[in-house]
Amino acid sequence: MARQPRAQTIATRRLWRPALRIAGLLLLAGLLFGGYLWVSTPLPEPGQIWARASLGNTRILDRGGRLLYAVPDPLSGRQQPVPLSAIPLALQQATVAVEDASFYQNPGVDLRGIARAAWQNLRSGEIVAGGSTITQQLARTILLDPREAQRQSLGRKLREAVLALKLSASFGKGEILSMYLNQVYYGGLSYGVEAAAQRTFGKPASDLDLAEAALLAGLPQAPGRYDPFSQPDLAAARQAQVLDAMAREGFITAEEAERAKAEPLQLHGAAAEMRAPHFVGYVLDTLTAALGPDTVLRGGLTITTTLDADLQDAAQEVLRRQIERLSSPRDGGLPHRVSGGAVVVLDPRDGAILAMVGSPDFADRASAGQVNAALALRQPGSAIKPLTYAAALERGWTPATTILDVPSSFATREGRPYAPENYDSTFHGPLSLREALATSSNVAAVRALDHIGVPALLEMAQRLGITSLGQDSARYGLSLTLGSGELRPLELTAAFAAFANGGSRVTPYSVMSISGAATPGHAGPEPALSPQVAYLISDILSDRYARMRAFGVESPLDIGRPAAAKTGTTTDWRDNWTVGYTPDRAVGVWVGNADGEPMKDVSGISGAGPVWHDVMLAAHRGLPARDFARPAGIVELSVCAEGGMLPGPACPASRLERFVAGTEPRQPDTTHVALRVDRLLGCLAPAGYPAARTTTRIFRRLPPEAAAWGRENGIPAPPAQPCRQEGGPTPTAPQANVSAGDVAAGPTLISPAAGSVYRMSAGVPADRQQIVIEAVGGGTNSALTIVIDGEPVAQLSGPPYHAFWQLAPGEHRAWAEAGGARSAEVRFTVIR
Repeated sequence: MARQPRAQTIATRRLWRPALRIAGLLLLAGLLFGGYLWVSTPLPEPGQIWARASLGNTRILDRGGRLLYAVPDPLSGRQQPVPLSAIPLALQQATVAVEDASFYQNPGVDLRGIARAAWQNLRSGEIVAGGSTITQQLARTILLDPREAQRQSLGRKLREAVLALKLSASFGKGEILSMYLNQVYYGGLSYGVEAAAQRTFGKPASDLDLAEAALLAGLPQAPGRYDPFSQPDLAAARQAQVLDAMAREGFITAEEAERAKAEPLQLHGAAAEMRAPHFVGYVLDTLTAALGPDTVLRGGLTITTTLDADLQDAAQEVLRRQIERLSSPRDGGLPHRVSGGAVVVLDPRDGAILAMVGSPDFADRASAGQVNAALALRQPGSAIKPLTYAAALERGWTPATTILDVPSSFATREGRPYAPENYDSTFHGPLSLREALATSSNVAAVRALDHIGVPALLEMAQRLGITSLGQDSARYGLSLTLGSGELRPLELTAAFAAFANGGSRVTPYSVMSISGAATPGHAGPEPALSPQVAYLISDILSDRYARMRAFGVESPLDIGRPAAAKTGTTTDWRDNWTVGYTPDRAVGVWVGNADGEPMKDVSGISGAGPVWHDVMLAAHRGLPARDFARPAGIVELSVCAEGGMLPGPACPASRLERFVAGTEPRQPDTTHVALRVDRLLGCLAPAGYPAARTTTRIFRRLPPEAAAWGRENGIPAPPAQPCRQEGGPTPTAPQANVSAGDVAAGPTLISPAAGSVYRMSAGVPADRQQIVIEAVGGGTNSALTIVIDGEPVAQLSGPPYHAFWQLAPGEHRAWAEAGGARSAEVRFTVIR
């Protein structure tokens, strides 16, 4: 029994001997390989580290080969080395806290730090900490070839680690930190803290305070993502992460961190000597994220972009002139308090960026001209409505679907009622979907979203490439369809491009080719919605007649060729938009202020609209006009103009409408009824009623929810009570004006309704504020004249009898004349 343990021990030793031999051999091989790397990886002399030459200037060209920018040598041009003593302690500590917390203890590499960073990034879902030490980053950026630095290989990582260890053995911590802070890339073509401080804050690095130092220290991790000029929200969030890390490491107190987070930063921005500076910055940010800053800026590349330099210059000038006009009105009016804007032009077929203007003047520091508003988050207002209606069309609605634009209250998640109002402060009654979208009815859009649900709109936005809104429907209410969410002009323009190209999502891209490096790929068009739905949205947004009631006979949305367009204005005047397209170009325009200050009386039609119009003309120069191609599966038929059903015997007017095959109406109109009534009393004429006292009138049947609106707008309901044949009341007064006229008794004015009140909008030019005057001829097709305040405003040879009249403040009288007969007089009011 005493020998058994010894036998077991001998057996165990025999089992372990091969494993120990293998481990020893691996250790020996590792030591030999490490020794080889140590010997074969020479460290330059200290003076040579600063003198590392780049491979030549990187050149950025437009699509025609014209130079946009030649990037200066970052190790001599924009880099401005300063001694460590001139770099604020706060910036040194912020950099150490967020990039390499064990910097002063580790020998150049930190295995625990690598593991800790990997865990933090995994938990947060994004890069919040780097795995490499400051010394490793320094070795990678200045000692490795830029192309090798981008390789994700074990050999490269080992060489980097060896170089880091050698740096630590050859230089003190202060020298390493100084070299790092003087060469690291901070974005905006700025290498080193001095160039970054001058570019971002317009001051030397020595003058940076804690809040400014924390902002800069957060940039090297992802300079494009955290750029304070194009991504201010992300930059602020990154700054907060840096301050929290400083507090966690004991460099500052929690109270100091909170004060620094609350400090408003005054960004400076240095004017760039380049053509299309916002676009060039976008290209550099995109490529440095994909290839690394050293490959892009030190690699001697020739980058051919998608930009059309002539179109870019034209868009820049159009935007500058419009902002100047709004700031200094020629009519002597008050300035509109607007200084910013953005323009994006895409090829809707593949998403190529043909122009990107981020502000009227990049060099204008007073208006934050360096901020690229084409990439900034803004509320789109009504410009997002086409996405709501696209989702509704997918769910069975049609352009003829009736949507009620009447006073309405909707339940909210908080339990408070939500009652939307229209831009013109009036309600328009039953509208077809075509009319609702073309005239931008807010009430109808909210009703549509209430029907399909907020998740449906978010899903449509995601499908078309808008990621800024996210997918969390709990963040939004029904006002989302009126533009309460935030998105980027580049995103919204790309989403509209899907309507232009027949339903395919396109991802905007800026680079066609790169000489000297692999060209990053870009996603091609991907089907996002049916060609039929895309066509119907384009058909509605390009319908000049459907939008005339809201925009007038002539508007900036008319460019002399088939073009779809949608405007948007936020209720607080902070943002206004015009986004539209043809089959060949998609153009998005935003006008507002970079700091979010509200404008004064500037709408999408008066602010962004003229810019969109002129840029569209420039973008289509030399291109033939093209209609939107009608895909298979679209049918066209006549429907009743009011109600959208097939014309019935009582339908007063019909029009053509287009439908996705299978969704077209199949039942005759039931929203109108022809009734024999007493011509004076309006009661139903029973059988045997004296024929001399009767006439046939057409009444519109409104749903109960619209009954009050009908009464307020002078639209009589079909009579329910029959006339008394004996002992009944004696007719003493004529009946009030009716909606569809007396079929046998001369002309009748349908619109405006008696007692209507119209309010003029301060944000829309007066000559574009018009209403529709509409009449019926009383059973004849003869000539008809519309008269307002005693002056003929339209002489119409035949039906349909409608004309547009420019609003003028005051009390007005209107009537129609035909065949020697005159309709009842209608009184209405226009107020400012």
